[in-house]
Amino acid sequence: MSIIFECEPFEVRDDAAFGALEVWDSLNHMRLVTALEEEFGVSFSDDEVLEAISLPLIELILERKGIA
Repeated sequence: MSIIFECEPFEVRDDAAFGALEVWDSLNHMRLVTALEEEFGVSFSDDEVLEAISLPLIELILERKGIA
């Protein structure tokens, strides 16, 4: 996330969420989803893209896809 958002890793806390991080806007959200899909070899459905609005929810989506 820090690479996509071009910020320091410590700035991305465990409760990071869309809107809570100034740099997590709609464009960076799509960049993040694309990077996650490429990194883990998965595809996010439209619903999952909308659901992935916080680090805990992203982790949950990846867990459902078998990524630990």
